[in-house]
Amino acid sequence: MLILIIYITLFILAYFIYTILARQLKSKQKNSSRKTITFGDESTVTPNRVASVISIAVLFIIWAAFTGSKLLPLHVPGPFIGSTSFSYTAINAQNQTDKATVYIRVEPVGNKTKKPEVPEQQTGFAKDDAIKVGAWRSGLVRVQNNDDGGKEKNYRIIAINDQPITAKQSIAVTNGIVNMTPKGSLSFTPDKGWQMEPVWLPAPETVIERFIEIAANGYQNITLWENIGWSLLRVLAGFILGCIVGIPLGYAMGLNNWFRGWFDPIVEFMRPIPPLALIPLVIIWFGIWETGKISLLFLAALWIMIIAARAGVSGVSISKVHAAYSLGASKFQVLMHVIVPNSLPEIFTGARVALGVCWGTVVAAELVAAEKGAGKMIIAASKFQQTDVVIMGIILIGVIGYSIDILMRRAENFLVPWKGKA
Repeated sequence: MLILIIYITLFILAYFIYTILARQLKSKQKNSSRKTITFGDESTVTPNRVASVISIAVLFIIWAAFTGSKLLPLHVPGPFIGSTSFSYTAINAQNQTDKATVYIRVEPVGNKTKKPEVPEQQTGFAKDDAIKVGAWRSGLVRVQNNDDGGKEKNYRIIAINDQPITAKQSIAVTNGIVNMTPKGSLSFTPDKGWQMEPVWLPAPETVIERFIEIAANGYQNITLWENIGWSLLRVLAGFILGCIVGIPLGYAMGLNNWFRGWFDPIVEFMRPIPPLALIPLVIIWFGIWETGKISLLFLAALWIMIIAARAGVSGVSISKVHAAYSLGASKFQVLMHVIVPNSLPEIFTGARVALGVCWGTVVAAELVAAEKGAGKMIIAASKFQQTDVVIMGIILIGVIGYSIDILMRRAENFLVPWKGKA
């Protein structure tokens, strides 16, 4: 929630600062735009590249700040690292009370350091104790094992830093919290701060280092480029098959009542079903190897392409069809020279959506006995809690998916130059 609030705040702040600067710059220049009305005109709305750069920079800054990255000088408060202590009051079987101190050293997980030293000469039945705790972790303080008579029946701890405590209760102390378990033992949890633990979200430089390592040496004896190549191959195979079947069927549903009535219930029934729900059925029908994976991606793309082609036919202006017939065009000529060209924008939009869905589904498809693939790499890394590999794979999938979408946009601009024009 805190990260979301910071992100929204930075978005609003960047928007107002950019708007003010843009207005000042615009007032110094002559407005050369011929359009007097821009609000509501989709053709005038283009991606603001300054906003794109700032957006990526903000995400990177938040990521670095909340992971204690060395690439950023300023961070949010991190976990407590260092030495601290708290005192406890115990009562023994003879109804006597005594105080002792627990010395604590908090270190990053994996650091091999010794426990803090405690005074050698102590009086009373309660003895000072020392423990070592990892950052973001909790440590059990077994004072009963250290105190004289601590294992007797009526021995118990009654206060922490002179504050009364009972079972299942917590007391805030310097640099942490002391909890009492149902059996009367103590547990110390150091302050975690606002930073994310590396096992949940590693720092950017850790992900970059892992990417360089895997790009050079591979992961589990498979190169990074093999994994990405196999995923792309599966996506393209499933997407092309979906287009080959889906586009003609969508045209048929848009042009023929019988086709529309026959296939409409099937398409509308299958369209809301997520591809992941079809995995068990695909395994039963096609097995666990490449046929099953490509079949799943084919089904992910099929319904989208059918709907896109059908919508493309429905969106063709009837006046253009009448004009073609009045000039003596046949049905085939109307199809090839009027319907197909005018439906291409809708089909390209559907293709972009279908490719995105297929690229997102390939990770799930590679869950099923895949030996190579980006999804297989992510799943294998997650089993060993290698979060840096998982984050790296997610970023690669996002970058490749975005690159595919850009290529589709370029192809659409080249093949459908009349889109958005009268």
